[in-house]
Amino acid sequence: MAENNLIKVLVADDHKLFRAGIIKMLSDYPDISIIEEAENGDEVYEKYFKVKPDVTLVDISMPVISGIEALKRIRKEDKSAKILFLSMYDTEEFIYSCLISGGMGLINKNIMEDELVHAIRCVYSGKRYFGKNVDDTALSNIILKYEAVYSTDSNIILPGFTSREIEVLEFISKGYTSSDIAKELFISMKTVDSHRTHMARKLKLKSVSELPRFAVEYFSKEQN
Repeated sequence: MAENNLIKVLVADDHKLFRAGIIKMLSDYPDISIIEEAENGDEVYEKYFKVKPDVTLVDISMPVISGIEALKRIRKEDKSAKILFLSMYDTEEFIYSCLISGGMGLINKNIMEDELVHAIRCVYSGKRYFGKNVDDTALSNIILKYEAVYSTDSNIILPGFTSREIEVLEFISKGYTSSDIAKELFISMKTVDSHRTHMARKLKLKSVSELPRFAVEYFSKEQN
């Protein structure tokens, strides 16, 4: 990254205090300019095309539509969009979901300030950033692992799924956690986890952890 380049950033998170904290922190860096903020997925999409940021820093779990769904909509019109996701979860299945959606990075909300700034600079320069210990080899292995787990073709049928299970599966494809889904559907987390278990069993997946990857691929193909 050239030192004189100013990185224009759109910050999106539905928690006002958290969003304000990030904005205040990043404002201390002379090479970073916060040009817009958003509090839900729809706003991310709308404001992205209004201000055209260099990097969009967005929480995966956003109201209205998720961060991943917002990215999918943005990339339909702008393949060059550079999106860096924030989440409390940075496990392999979340990394895989971000990668195949076109995200350039995923960082945990608990990281230190210097790593957040480093991640923004990496993404701005065209490099992917998924954590200090996740290099390109690790990312390639994650992709190979999850693509090998279950091969999805365009004619796949959801075997014996109830309408509620399909609804939960779609939320999973958008990056929603069990807690998020429970709030959206006004059901308990235990019920959501039960749906996850039943769907994984019907799909003959090896474990519930494979469900997010399947969900993202399934609904991506449904939209094409």
